[in-house]
Amino acid sequence: MRDHSKGPQGHEGDGKPDAVGTPSPADSGTEPAVWTGRATNRIQWLLAAAGAACLALGVELAVDSAWTSGLAPLVMSVVGCVAAGLLMLYGTLAFVHVAVRVDAEKLEVRCGHIGVPRTRIPLAHVVGAEFAPRVTPRQWGGWGYRWLPEKGTAVVVRRGEGFVLSLGDGRTFTVTVDDAEAAVAMIRDCLRRSGGGRRATA
Repeated sequence: MRDHSKGPQGHEGDGKPDAVGTPSPADSGTEPAVWTGRATNRIQWLLAAAGAACLALGVELAVDSAWTSGLAPLVMSVVGCVAAGLLMLYGTLAFVHVAVRVDAEKLEVRCGHIGVPRTRIPLAHVVGAEFAPRVTPRQWGGWGYRWLPEKGTAVVVRRGEGFVLSLGDGRTFTVTVDDAEAAVAMIRDCLRRSGGGRRATA
């Protein structure tokens, strides 16, 4: 799990109901609600299928090969197919979708079906949030969890809308998610409530 915090983490459960896509009032009326959103890339399932095919080919070569062409070439072929298949499977299954959760204390991003990699950013470390109408893998050099020294960090599972956080240390964090404008509104509201939203409201 990647954690941008150097201090204590916020508490996961606060007893408030989650709202999918848009924030809703909390019971007490004094705290912001919880916002959750997702983004999915179904095209990556095709890449997962290709990875499974590579893995199956490697197993087939290992089991049914006549071994007449020599041991070394066969081993290299089997290892190459298996490694390529596993890499493609992990890369696609880990980033076929992303789940984002924002509450009064933090933003949390979980990737794939097992929620790994996971990123947690306390809102105390956030100084601004901007809506990004079009984020593309090309801008970040590919899908998945990306880092570029001149741009910051991003989680990109598909092209389209997302949001960009400006962090107190000068870095940025970008994530593609549906209904990103609602997430930005939620984050800005939390920053205003905490007194840390000078740049968020600019």
